[in-house]
Amino acid sequence: MNDLSTHASLLSRVRNPEDHAAWRQFDRQYRDLILRYCRARGLQQADSEDVRQMVMINLARHLKDFRYRPELGRFRAYLQRTVRNAIHRYFRSPNREILGLEQGEDLACNDQGIHDIDPLWESEWRQHHYRLAMAVVRRSTIEKGIDVFEALLAGDSVAEVAKRFSMSADAVQKVKQRVRNRLRVQIELQVLQEDGYEHNASA
Repeated sequence: MNDLSTHASLLSRVRNPEDHAAWRQFDRQYRDLILRYCRARGLQQADSEDVRQMVMINLARHLKDFRYRPELGRFRAYLQRTVRNAIHRYFRSPNREILGLEQGEDLACNDQGIHDIDPLWESEWRQHHYRLAMAVVRRSTIEKGIDVFEALLAGDSVAEVAKRFSMSADAVQKVKQRVRNRLRVQIELQVLQEDGYEHNASA
């Protein structure tokens, strides 16, 4: 069983503000995504950290009320709106300080373009889930298999990889397909968990 195949999803757990372990895990899981997106938007590291703190303050107040609603999009859309609006709010502050949030204010709802899709966010989100999935798959796959897959991903030809690892071309293709399938299954699971669905690993 891996970190994301627990019966109660992480999103379900962080709805309880007293579950500090869940919040620490949530921060570890999404910190990198938020910071990378902020840096991709041109923010300096210190500003990105401040925005991340604003986002976490907002989420701590409002995730308890989050429910998947198709008309508003999935959790990644909710998080995108929260981060984007935190960036806008932060840069409206003349001193670049972390602005306090009014009681009841949800950054994710303070956005006229709730259906807007930011291609930059989508790209960072996909890379985020790939990194998480690869970390899981790496623990359950022999090192040589991962090395073969990453060499192919880097652009090396099947023939080059086969020669380097003393394998047949057919064996290289099988390794590639096996790792790709494991990544696909893991990413699908992560996305389900992200939206708060429960997954029974014994099912």
